[in-house]
Amino acid sequence: MLNFAYTSSYYNYDYDYDSLLGGSSASAVQGAGIWMIIAAILAIIGGILVYFLFVRSKNEPKGKFLKWLKDFLAFKVMWIEPILKVVYYIATIYIILFSFSFLAMGGMGVLFFFICLIFGPIVVRLAYEMTMMFIMIWHNTRDIAENTKKR
Repeated sequence: MLNFAYTSSYYNYDYDYDSLLGGSSASAVQGAGIWMIIAAILAIIGGILVYFLFVRSKNEPKGKFLKWLKDFLAFKVMWIEPILKVVYYIATIYIILFSFSFLAMGGMGVLFFFICLIFGPIVVRLAYEMTMMFIMIWHNTRDIAENTKKR
């Protein structure tokens, strides 16, 4: 008679996960969870204090860096425009270089190459321009608001 009994000694997959993580994994996860709660509470308190004591303050800060920091925290300085320009250049170059991968397919790949090479940068440009329209609207409304305050 044949014996098909499964023996766990041959297939021993019993790992010691606590030693792999360098200690008790349960206590490490608990510590991370507690720190996450403490960090969230401190972030809320810090954010409220920065807003009311620095950004919303009527006092003009002394020093060039503090003035820049106040404008930055009040979102008078926007970084999205130069970042979007760099992302546009990267995406366009990537699409153009990626289109060459279709040449390796042969046949219909050549057609896909030309479609991607021509229409890819156009689609990227249209998406970039639609995004930039929101930034231009923001610039124009800011300028209008500044001009109406002067009167």
